Amino acid sequence: MLPRMVLLHIENAEGLVAPVVIAALDGWVDAGGAATTAAGQVAADGTRVATFDDDRLYDYRARRPLLDIVDGRPATLAWPELVVRRAKIGERDVLVLTGPEPDFHWRELTRAVRDLAERLGVVEWISLGAIPAAVPHTRGVPILGTESAPGLLRADVTPGPDGVLRVPAAAISVLDHAIARAGIPAVGYFAQVPHYVTGAYVPAAVELLRVLGRHLGHDVDPGALRDESRQVLARLDAATAADEGTRAYVERLESMVDEARRPSGDDLISEIERFLRESGPDGGRNEGGRNA
Repeated sequence: MLPRMVLLHIENAEGLVAPVVIAALDGWVDAGGAATTAAGQVAADGTRVATFDDDRLYDYRARRPLLDIVDGRPATLAWPELVVRRAKIGERDVLVLTGPEPDFHWRELTRAVRDLAERLGVVEWISLGAIPAAVPHTRGVPILGTESAPGLLRADVTPGPDGVLRVPAAAISVLDHAIARAGIPAVGYFAQVPHYVTGAYVPAAVELLRVLGRHLGHDVDPGALRDESRQVLARLDAATAADEGTRAYVERLESMVDEARRPSGDDLISEIERFLRESGPDGGRNEGGRNA
């Protein structure tokens, strides 16, 4: 019989004290790359704690490795990988799980991540995500929250939207659900990204870091992301001012926000369905996973 393949490999996990997991996956539920940008900022100087058998998780025709060709010579090849890094926020040990959303073996991955959480004594799970929404870039980034039990969310974020919201699940939500069923408190913070924005939307990443810091009781320095956020907003302001139709549309979104209208489940489903239609038949994911 062939030996059973091991999906999870744990290393350098000594000395962790009641760690918190921060998870963000590139692709689905990462509009504008906001969640993975925020997670990458937290884990920037972190060391690896765990890796996975990426050959079993990814379809390399959908997520091709990146080849750098220097002066006509193939130089380096970077493969997509799912990895857990250890870092600190204040005095708290945090484990940052990030990488492209896997294509295969979600159920096995769920068991592996739950095993990781139990073996390393994880006390809390925090999912970060971003979704396209009918919000203007000229107002603060709204955050929607999920929680496995009442009272877990912080930073003035409330669970929502109201009513039933049934959408194709992201891998991050599948993991969140499994962790909660294992008895570990789990919350999710999801930034709403203006659906008319294309490319990276750094303001949402900065807001996720602010909310994350408030949740954990210690500010998270956004570093260079703060200036990048200002530059993104300045470009959007200029583009809006140059087109009368766009300006009128943004003003209409502003009035909705100023009236403090809370989005319903039907509102979000409508926006997500439109996002899928405009993103093509592959479920809203391009190879970079940065559609917004």
